[in-house]
Amino acid sequence: MASVGVFAGLIVVFSILCKSHADRNVYPSAGVLFVHVLEREYFKGEFPPYPKAGDSSNDPITFNTNLKGYPDRPGWLRYIQRTSHSDGVLYGSPTAEHVGKPTIIEITAYNKRTFETARHNLVINIMSTEEFPLPYQAEFFIKNMNVEEMLASEVLGDFLGAVKNVWQPERLNAINITSALDRGGRVPLPINDLKEGVYVMVGADVQFSSCLREVETPQNQLRCSQEMEPVISCDKKFRAQFHIDWCKISLVDITKVVPVHSNHPDLGTGVLPDIGEYNPPSESLKSRDYFADFLITLAVPSAIALVLFIILGYSMCCRREGVEKRNMQTPDIQLVHHSSIQKSTKEIRSMSKNREISWPLSTLPVFHPVSGEVVPPIHPDSYETTSMPLMQTQPNLQSQIQIPQQQSSGDNYCMSTFRRLEVNGIPEERKVAEALNL
Repeated sequence: MASVGVFAGLIVVFSILCKSHADRNVYPSAGVLFVHVLEREYFKGEFPPYPKAGDSSNDPITFNTNLKGYPDRPGWLRYIQRTSHSDGVLYGSPTAEHVGKPTIIEITAYNKRTFETARHNLVINIMSTEEFPLPYQAEFFIKNMNVEEMLASEVLGDFLGAVKNVWQPERLNAINITSALDRGGRVPLPINDLKEGVYVMVGADVQFSSCLREVETPQNQLRCSQEMEPVISCDKKFRAQFHIDWCKISLVDITKVVPVHSNHPDLGTGVLPDIGEYNPPSESLKSRDYFADFLITLAVPSAIALVLFIILGYSMCCRREGVEKRNMQTPDIQLVHHSSIQKSTKEIRSMSKNREISWPLSTLPVFHPVSGEVVPPIHPDSYETTSMPLMQTQPNLQSQIQIPQQQSSGDNYCMSTFRRLEVNGIPEERKVAEALNL
């Protein structure tokens, strides 16, 4: 059943789908907000009852709406359903271009419990009116509302009543409602009961009131540029229920708007022309000669690579100057220096291969001169050299022996200290004997 709500001269068209199975007809006016509620209670009667008594309201039902014969709705018509347990709402503002053209909307209800569907048609007959569009239009941004909350007839009527008290027009109507998300807004965080926000456009037949013009003053424009709330005298008439962002208000006088004529391309009907049946290619394929493809793919790159290889080989092997030519162009003093360096290097390398280094005396194994006991060396292999003391203490000196050594001045001998040395576990007696004969 279609209904027209009148709130002290305010016109809004509401429609609720009745329980008749025939196609429903609604008659909205061009330039006036159209709201159609899809009630879940109506569609529940077409699905099997819930097995538990009293739980039939728990059926999750979603709706799909589209223009008959097309996958989507008309451009001016929007649809919203917040959850599968809430009613769906069709809303929008038809324009004069759609007058006289019946719009058939297919409504399909899906029961997610039984996976059954129910389908009905809604016929929208857009009517023309002489008093629309109204010349003065104002768009408000309400921060504390979602679009489905604003579409409720009671809430929208309260807002239009507040605007009427501020504007004082003879005729006032809601033109359009748009969610802030459709304008590029961000989804709010689920904290502090934040709302998405909604834009509400209203039209009237009189000039804008002084209160609405206050936002255009330089002081308020400066506050808006600094992200501060402007000072509006009539804000208290909305604040009790609606939080309006006055910096985003838009006041348009369509009588002063210069029309812009642009050549739009003909979009057509959106249906592809009938070009007949599709004829697939025959199954028998013609033979193809791949010799030309072979030449292009393999022979040509191979020939180019061979030419480059010949050029590179000629440059590296046939264009060398040689050692004799290099020596002729080199000064004699430089050749002498180079030759002497080479000879010295070869001599040092040959000496390093033939050198024999004797073991240090501190690592030679020795025998005690009285008892004949083999004394270990000062630095055994099992000790770390970094942990050995630089000066021997008194207990270490007891295990040392004194071996006489001959001095260069005469036949006198001096005592040298040796300790035992083992190589692969075998004492080196030969080295001790050599040390005693020094």
